[in-house]
Amino acid sequence: MVNTWQFWAALSAVFAALTAIFAKIGIENINSDFATFIRTVVILMVLVIFLSVTGQWQPWSSVSGKTLVFLVLSALATGASWLCYFRALKMGSAAQVAPIDKLSVVLVAIFAVVILGERPSLPNWLGIGLVAAGAVLIAVKA
Repeated sequence: MVNTWQFWAALSAVFAALTAIFAKIGIENINSDFATFIRTVVILMVLVIFLSVTGQWQPWSSVSGKTLVFLVLSALATGASWLCYFRALKMGSAAQVAPIDKLSVVLVAIFAVVILGERPSLPNWLGIGLVAAGAVLIAVKA
């Protein structure tokens, strides 16, 4: 089970949920951008330790130009996402911000079709629509 993408995706969801809760508590008395900086430094330190302990460092020469460009673009998008997410958490409730953030699931599906040429099936599109509707319904304050 540990060697399946489903296991790691589910674990990712658990940690993402905890991220929202911990971040909402953590940004209570701090600027959201500075909070994002602290989070980023911690992540960098953890990854340095993890790569060192597991021996997974690779020589820079093994990274192609294309790979580097797209990883830099991904990093910039991640940074922008985190800044926006923490700012939204500072202003709104975690129970409303997190579902809207999870609309990224819907956007990934759309971007995967447009950019990667993926072709979701009709049941997949139904699920994507339900995720979108669910996120909006959860985020709407009654």
